[in-house]
Amino acid sequence: MNFALRKPVIAALAACFLNAASAAPANEPATLNQIRDTAMQSDWALKRLEDLTDLVGPRLSGSAGAAAAVEQVADAMRKLGAKVTLQPVKVPHWVRGEEKGELVDYAGRPAGVTQRVVLTALGGSGATPAAGLNAQVVIVHDLDELQARAAEVKGRIVLFDVPFDQGMADRGLAGPAYGRLSRMRTQGPKLGSKLGAAAVLIRSIGGADYRLAHTGATGLSADDRIPAAAITSEDAMLIARLTKRGPVTMKLTLTPQTLPDADTFNVIADLPGSDKADEVVVVSGHLDSWDLGTGAHDDGTGVASSMAVIETLKKLKLQPRRTIRVIAWANEENGTRGGAAYHAENKGRLDKQFAAIESDGGAGRPFGIRGSVKPQYAKLFAPLQAALLPIGAGHFARQDALGAADLYLLEADGVPLFEPLSDGSAYFDYHHTAADTFDKVSPDHLRRHVALMTALSWYLANMDQPIGRAPEQQQ
Repeated sequence: MNFALRKPVIAALAACFLNAASAAPANEPATLNQIRDTAMQSDWALKRLEDLTDLVGPRLSGSAGAAAAVEQVADAMRKLGAKVTLQPVKVPHWVRGEEKGELVDYAGRPAGVTQRVVLTALGGSGATPAAGLNAQVVIVHDLDELQARAAEVKGRIVLFDVPFDQGMADRGLAGPAYGRLSRMRTQGPKLGSKLGAAAVLIRSIGGADYRLAHTGATGLSADDRIPAAAITSEDAMLIARLTKRGPVTMKLTLTPQTLPDADTFNVIADLPGSDKADEVVVVSGHLDSWDLGTGAHDDGTGVASSMAVIETLKKLKLQPRRTIRVIAWANEENGTRGGAAYHAENKGRLDKQFAAIESDGGAGRPFGIRGSVKPQYAKLFAPLQAALLPIGAGHFARQDALGAADLYLLEADGVPLFEPLSDGSAYFDYHHTAADTFDKVSPDHLRRHVALMTALSWYLANMDQPIGRAPEQQQ
């Protein structure tokens, strides 16, 4: 055979060799270890977090900060060579105004003395008159007690005085401790409005009682909007003590505004897959934050570590079989409309959403992964656990459902969800407060998050068998 005839044969043999190499198992230990070690040596995510928190700052939906964050993240992902799409989302636009509380009358009050109450308006709160309102405070401890004391509520300020259980948080149950109280924040103002309360106050939901007010969303709408605020634990305890002496009257001034819905975007950045490019593994965090701090833990770290998944794989020149899709969600804090918009757009092709990851629990040290897979699939993650064991993140906790804020609709339709299993004992010290700032984030812990999220994303993107589908298709 002459050389001219041999060239196509050599080319064909080379192509077969390359195809065989690319078809080799991508989830072998050496690759997973390389991903882990590369992430642990990089501060790329930390720098992106610093850009987000220090240059943009607070990012409440509808704000200039939220718009700037979209551009910053999209630009960073384009520089990596990712395919960037901006998905339009209509979001609530609520603006904080003046907020002031003062105890103006109580038993034993010296003449001319009043006491300041440290508080902050809750998202969706209505406004008091510009000059404020004066009303007696009624203390309750749960929704049932409020309903039972309905006759005492009309025209008064209701205070839900329930402490955050830091003991639960210290033992790995920070989420349940928060969830038990957040129900009062989301439902208490609505019930108070129904019963004719002048305003509703919530004892701040969080630990580290340094007279910090923790904001958060309410379930208020145009039909039941009344003034609603969170007060510090110290001030809640003060009012409770004074109430034992006799009636307590507060002057409350809140002047927030609810403006027409605003336009923003989910930032979507794709690292295209190879032979299964039409299937997607989502890795995500939410881009918006409350307006008091700069949203470092909630959820700048989730966005930065998700972005770093693509940066790490690009650095290693690794292409996944499935497309890895980084999403910086819009409007998690006071509406979750970003997650709803993505679900609606993909409703007809959920079979292509292979799995989804959300990091929205801050950057405490990760110890492993939570996953909403069926019991028979948990064993498939043993190689990934082995790769993460050297950084102390090798635990796999299977659950029936995670209920992640931006992804719960996908999960309800059969898409398995995953999230870092992290130390949350200090998370609610800063959550939704002015103290949620860049300096609270441990660089080492953030590197571990990036290592975990990148290894998990890669592992899911290269698995041979499906681990979840729409309910009617599940095994």
